[in-house]
This record gives sequence, C-alpha cells and structure tokens, in this order.
Amino acid sequence: MFKDDGPSDELIAAIAPFGGGMGSSGQICGTLSGALAVIGYTLGKTEPQARDHKLMWKISYKMVKEFAKITQPYGGSNCFDIARLNWKDYAAVKQFYTDPDSTRHTNCVRVIRETSNYLYSLIKENFPEEDKPESTK
Repeated sequence: MFKDDGPSDELIAAIAPFGGGMGSSGQICGTLSGALAVIGYTLGKTEPQARDHKLMWKISYKMVKEFAKITQPYGGSNCFDIARLNWKDYAAVKQFYTDPDSTRHTNCVRVIRETSNYLYSLIKENFPEEDKPESTK
C-alpha cells in the first residue's frame, strides 16, 4: 500500500489462517482481519519502543464500523453469516470453491470488494499524495 516493498513471504504465511473465518472456524471474516493487517502493516510501529502512526487507531475503528455495515445484510460479520458454510463439511467446502453459484462468488466476493474499496477510500481520504509519511512516498 504505502511501503515500497510488498509484504514478505513470512507475512503472507502469517495471515494465511484468516480464511474460513479464522482457521476455518466460521468466526470473524478474514477480510476484516486482512484489512486491519494492511492498516497495521502500513501504520503500525516496527520496533517495541516506537509509536504507531497517529491515524492507525482512527482508521482501524472506521474500518471495523464500515465492515459491520457491509456485512449487515448477511446478519453479521462472521464467516458463517456471510458464506453460509460449515467449514468442517468437506463436500460443502468443495462445492463452495467449485460451484460458480456458491456464496463464495456472490456474498464473499462482494464483501471483499466493498471492504477493499472502503480501505482504499480511507487511505485516499487520510493520505493525499503530498501527505504520505516519508517512508511511504
């Protein structure tokens, strides 16, 4: 997002269990966790004694509140609410990934798109090109 280098292989591996609602449990949607990880990756401190960017908490709060609005039509922000899937049912998971009419292609893609669009708008709103932190220009 703002950093010159993309996320490391280690970071990608670290967020891999976000899928399926945190480790295929059907709990909080990994899309929200991923959006917050992007915010933290971009604006969080990188050393224990350092400070987070002054806008990190404000942007994170707005993201969480908007995610609740995005997922409201599904009855909640848990993966189960959105995907309508029991992640422990192998046949259902296989259908989820292969059926073009599954909730993956309708509900999940919509939630991911709306969340990423909102995250982008937060970035543009809070960091016009001339106001980007020095390390991110």
